[in-house]
Amino acid sequence: MYSLNVPVPVEVATLADDLARDLPGARARRRGEHTLVCKRLGDGDATDYHRLEARARETLTGTDPFPARVTGVGQFTAAATGTSPVVYLAVESPGLVDLHGRLCEAFDPVDGLEGGDYTPHVTVARDGSPERADALCERDVDPVAWTVSELAFRDAKRGQSVCTVSLPA
Repeated sequence: MYSLNVPVPVEVATLADDLARDLPGARARRRGEHTLVCKRLGDGDATDYHRLEARARETLTGTDPFPARVTGVGQFTAAATGTSPVVYLAVESPGLVDLHGRLCEAFDPVDGLEGGDYTPHVTVARDGSPERADALCERDVDPVAWTVSELAFRDAKRGQSVCTVSLPA
């Protein structure tokens, strides 16, 4: 699966790492793996990737940098894919939601995850105790604000970024 992601600042990754320590037994994201999915682009091989990237770049034309902000801790008690619960940092960003909508017009939304079901978030950890996840969601966190000025094309199969695009695109 290829996706277009928002790289998160070190403050967001550090916050996620700190919160994950309070979820023993959960599978936490490792340092450097924290991202914010903007839109899944599709499955395929390297040939498909170039076609997907070109189409995404065309959709990104005219996209200016936009603000984003971590506003708290949330969870998916029953994740649409994979194991649960999923504890995450909630992200508020009208610009990201608008961009996601434009990309959903160019690429089919993934049922249960995108379109009207899209929840901008940075995953902290999966699995673990539902009680500890509930408790963590009650915790207040200091907001972390940043300007999204770059997006990364990511290959989930290999767990790495393929290339980036700077905004304005």
